[in-house]
Amino acid sequence: MGADRDARHRRRSRAAARARPLGDDGRAVADAARAAAAVGAPGALSDGRGDGPRSRPWAGGALGGLVGGLLLLNTSERLFRELVPFLILMAAGLLAVQDQVRAWLVRRLANSGHSHLNEAWAAGPIFLAAIYGGYFGAGLSVIVLAVLGLVLDDNLTRLNALKQAIAFSVNITAAIFFLFSGQVVWPAAVVMAIGALIGGGLGGRLAGRVRPATLRRLVVAIGLVVGVIYLLRA
Repeated sequence: MGADRDARHRRRSRAAARARPLGDDGRAVADAARAAAAVGAPGALSDGRGDGPRSRPWAGGALGGLVGGLLLLNTSERLFRELVPFLILMAAGLLAVQDQVRAWLVRRLANSGHSHLNEAWAAGPIFLAAIYGGYFGAGLSVIVLAVLGLVLDDNLTRLNALKQAIAFSVNITAAIFFLFSGQVVWPAAVVMAIGALIGGGLGGRLAGRVRPATLRRLVVAIGLVVGVIYLLRA
């Protein structure tokens, strides 16, 4: 009985940890990053308004976010601890190559000749990326943008808008799932939410005074250090 209670507590703790912000690409009920995605979502959705097929990758994102949330709550404590260092390092790597990904997309779209695939082809890859987004989330935006650039032939502005809508669908689906899962440690989630709001405000002011490239290098460096620390502790 005691072991069962401990296991349930650990799963709730992971759900609460899922609510903390970590990088680009994604997070849970109390995550300020989810609020930011929600603010940007109306513009992203309105850009794709009238494009029926575009709902396919968006729906794939929502379903993948749900699957990722289910996987998170059903992952053993040991496996989760083993995965976290690699997930953090991957997120840092994705942020480090974000500009290169965008530059590659610009070149590809400029030379595509407009022989595009149907939007339905994006649903499968987006679903797989969304599973990662629902499970961990950091770096999701870079993954989604790269996938969209591979399977769709559109300008970068519209691809970025679709990326925002997909990221929103992943985040909000995972958030709603965690909200009703009964696994969130609410005192911890509230503390994280307050910290996220304060950190977001201070970070926004700092970001306005620091060159984007410098800020990105700093975040990548912190991610690498944290990832290595977790790797050594695993």
